[in-house]
Amino acid sequence: MILASLILNILVLIPVTGGIIRNTEWVKQAYGEDSPGRRILLAVYMVILIASVGFLFFQDEQYEQYILALFVFQIFYKLITPITTRTLRNPVVVSNLGIALFHSVTVYLMIYNA
Repeated sequence: MILASLILNILVLIPVTGGIIRNTEWVKQAYGEDSPGRRILLAVYMVILIASVGFLFFQDEQYEQYILALFVFQIFYKLITPITTRTLRNPVVVSNLGIALFHSVTVYLMIYNA
């Protein structure tokens, strides 16, 4: 399940970060116009993407602890997005909730199957 969550991050974040960088129309509709705030979010997304790719290739005895920290961080920030955006109608909010659910299952399995 860890592998599935890492791959999910990668499959979602490659087009999202690419769209933000290129300032595509769908990004403007989902995230708003280009702004410092959107570029800060891009930086966060890029860190998650780089970490997810890195965890596919670099594993040591503490590998699962690092991944657990990444997924727990993602779960919390994704669950907070409906509160901070005050909507459940934005596609980013909806996808965040779905990804948070997926990662929650992974975290549960990591903790209780360890």
